[in-house]
Amino acid sequence: MHVGILTGGGDCPGLNAVIRAVTLALINECGARVSGIERGFLGLLERRSRPLDADTVAGLVAEGGTILGTHNRCDPFRYFGANNADCSAQAMAYVRELGLDALVVIGGDGTMAIAYRFMALGLPMVGVPKTIDNDLFGTDRTFGFDSAVAVVSESLDRLGTTARSHGRVMVLETMGRYAGWIALEGGLAGSADVILLPELPFSVDAVAARCREREARGLATLVCIAEGAAAAGGHLTVERTISDSPEPIRLGGVGRWLQAQLEPLVQSEVRTTLLGHLQRGGSPTAYDRVLATRFGVHAAHLVRDGRFGEMVALQGDACTSLSITEVAGRTRKVPVDHALVQAARATGVSLGQP
Repeated sequence: MHVGILTGGGDCPGLNAVIRAVTLALINECGARVSGIERGFLGLLERRSRPLDADTVAGLVAEGGTILGTHNRCDPFRYFGANNADCSAQAMAYVRELGLDALVVIGGDGTMAIAYRFMALGLPMVGVPKTIDNDLFGTDRTFGFDSAVAVVSESLDRLGTTARSHGRVMVLETMGRYAGWIALEGGLAGSADVILLPELPFSVDAVAARCREREARGLATLVCIAEGAAAAGGHLTVERTISDSPEPIRLGGVGRWLQAQLEPLVQSEVRTTLLGHLQRGGSPTAYDRVLATRFGVHAAHLVRDGRFGEMVALQGDACTSLSITEVAGRTRKVPVDHALVQAARATGVSLGQP
């Protein structure tokens, strides 16, 4: 058996741990030959691959990023390098040349949507969910998320010391796209006083009122805001648009926008920090290393058992799987009555509601 592995979409901590686990499990339990496709689906078009073995993946569990490289714009069915033409036949020709019996794809909803289309062309696929945003449908947790939350939590800890020293309002903008999981868990872990989520449109006046109430008590204020959050009746804050990308809208800047709205309404100085790609970088947490390893082994077992067209998932504490068709293009958002939302309210955190 010859199995390929690729990482699609954005990078995140834990990708290398998955590559390692898939490779070792396939070699040890199936006697398989394993190849890595470089730079995601782009490697299928540019004919870039390399063999993977036990020596190649040694020591990868703690290493951030991906040794195979990735690409968050390449969709072979709408290839930006050929005026958005369908180049999937070219990709399939390289798959046949390599003699791949199956392909393990590690990525988010966009990657799974592309995998679904390749399955229709006859390429056996197994998916592994990857996103720091934790917004992939069908799984309770994705590796990389815990690492991103740890960065947010530590950043709020650090901002808190300077906020208290100067009596400031500190606004921290997190990633997360259209879901608020990073801001919610990171905000709770970092003792944010205000947490603003895409799922709960907020009131600037309500946020300002919380800041003034804390000012009156001689306290600083920490605000944790997700990049996809917006004021009630307002619009998403878009940093830029990339027309030839599968995900053309790049969110960003809502923290600065909120700062400008708050400054006339509060006495304190307001400062904003945009974490950006710091949330994607660095070594994965111990939790993400273990989860990535579990996902990789389970993916290898799906290949071994011929259960193609399925994506690994964590439901409760059990590794399971579901059809990629159920996942492709779907987003998992924070339910407004989620236990963590209730915990935030119970501990006095403002969610920006009037």
